Amino acid sequence: MQRANIADLILSRLEAERAAAARQYAGQNYFVVDELLPRELAELTYRSFPKPASMMLRRSIRELKYVTSQMDRCESVLEEVVYAFQDPRVVAKVAEITRLRAVEPDERLYAGGISLMGPGHYLHPHVDNSHDMDRKRYRVLNLLYYTSPDWAEEYGGNLELWPNGPKATPHTIHSKFNRLLVIATNRNSWHSVSKIRVQRNRTCVSNYYFSPLSPESEDYFHVTSFRGRPGQPAIDLLLRTDAVLRSLIRKVFARGLVKTPHHYNKP
Repeated sequence: MQRANIADLILSRLEAERAAAARQYAGQNYFVVDELLPRELAELTYRSFPKPASMMLRRSIRELKYVTSQMDRCESVLEEVVYAFQDPRVVAKVAEITRLRAVEPDERLYAGGISLMGPGHYLHPHVDNSHDMDRKRYRVLNLLYYTSPDWAEEYGGNLELWPNGPKATPHTIHSKFNRLLVIATNRNSWHSVSKIRVQRNRTCVSNYYFSPLSPESEDYFHVTSFRGRPGQPAIDLLLRTDAVLRSLIRKVFARGLVKTPHHYNKP
């Protein structure tokens, strides 16, 4: 199935859930759409994920997970699903639901693509880098499509939102199979992923949307900044220091000199 056909399916579900999604986003800065794709296609997407050994392992005190944006090294259906979310009609519908202006997809998949989290994997509370790879557009939305069949909430690997900051209590969103989750990304959109507690892999297709317009009332810039969870003062201090150092590096060096390898280098 080609990406335009997959986009048709996504668009149909977004339109069917448009009113409910708009209310949810207006109140909570995120919305979910379940049963996004036909089950057969969703299961095929899951089965098409590459082996973890062929992906990039992001291992640090901040996070532990496998990622790749190099879609030409994956099964073709994965690339078609990833880029279906960049269909102009899908982008326009998501912008309509969230009431954001000048929303644009990212063909280079900066920090996007696919991810796989296995036993013990996690992400500490963090806010994402505020801009795209060239620091020209603001990161405004994160689209996460979960593809692990029969994934129970108690397995872990769920997204956690921290609307009152990383010292407060998070709101957990189940990374349910065939669920699309769209969250706002701004200076205060702290989020994390709970540690996986089972001997299974949790898979996800991800896209970011950007805009030349600030999602807030003023211009700003920040690097991805991690924090410790409540009750982890030592880790929190290390992660705060890490964020300060990386921010200093970005300010000292010329714009564009420091870039992540996590983007699509098309042949």
